[in-house]
Amino acid sequence: MTFGEKLKRMRSDNGLTQDELADKIFVTRTAISKWETDRGYPSIDSLKAISKLFSVSIDELISDDDIENKRVLDELWGRRFYWCALACFGVTAALAVLYRIFGAQYLLVLSLIGAVGYTVLALLLKPRYKRIQLRRERLVPWIISRAVIAAVLISVIIFSFV
Repeated sequence: MTFGEKLKRMRSDNGLTQDELADKIFVTRTAISKWETDRGYPSIDSLKAISKLFSVSIDELISDDDIENKRVLDELWGRRFYWCALACFGVTAALAVLYRIFGAQYLLVLSLIGAVGYTVLALLLKPRYKRIQLRRERLVPWIISRAVIAAVLISVIIFSFV
């Protein structure tokens, strides 16, 4: 049984609506709906509140399947960030080249915005648990990847202003 199914069952057994449960644990009804349909998972604070409200342990609320589902969702978001970061990088490079050719100032501004977008998305493309794990296990590749991101940003800025 997934976390969402357990939450829905416990909520129903206690005669609560999604709105009432949301009010009791200080989240939105949309969050409850998302959790019950296994499209998202609560924070640890929300898990504690649910556990206390229904007098069950957190271990009873979540199972190995729930943890695996969370990882799958995180990896899906990571792939989305990857493709968006790649698109930002391509747009940034194209706008920087167009700026050099045409000299239109707005192309420079858009290029810099794309570079910032690329950096943010590149830093977020791995799920949090993987980012922490990579920093611990492979410090050198992590540092090199951050250096490459910084080099790309610096080169775009230099190329744009020179």
